[in-house]
Amino acid sequence: MRTEDFWQLIDQARAGAGGEADAVAVRAVALLAERDPEEIVGYAHHQRRVLAASYRVDLWGAAYLINGGASDDGFEYFRGWLMTQGRAVFARAVTEPDSLAELPRVRSAALSGEEFECERMLSVPWEAYRQATASELPTDRDPVKVPDLNDFWDFDDEEEARRRLPRLAALFVEPPAE
Repeated sequence: MRTEDFWQLIDQARAGAGGEADAVAVRAVALLAERDPEEIVGYAHHQRRVLAASYRVDLWGAAYLINGGASDDGFEYFRGWLMTQGRAVFARAVTEPDSLAELPRVRSAALSGEEFECERMLSVPWEAYRQATASELPTDRDPVKVPDLNDFWDFDDEEEARRRLPRLAALFVEPPAE
């Protein structure tokens, strides 16, 4: 499966999902389960690459601000939700996490407290493979390396959040006392 095919399948799953992340995941499982098992394995490999590419400190900081905190599992689930938003949103968020402040749902979450996670999106290839073959997805023989997060910053440091993610901080961080 090519990268283009990976994102095209997610776009197909997004169509008719009503913007609900879990519905995108359910549709992605159904669409992927109709494909050849080798394509499902290819999807799993691309998903691992996408998740590794998005394993970035400032994106974690963005997830922390938006969701009011993000453990390592919470960051994984946030990236699952981010996948459900499609390739353009995902790619832009990876390179410019502060761009998430432009999404209407993220903006409204500053008032509503809505959190963005989709654990189910992370299990799409495993569920699809089980449905298609009645067996477990084979282990990837070519694991993707996850980058080292050696540039961590204190996500609770409001001044640092304002410096690194000014648009998100304007939405989710209390203004400094005067």
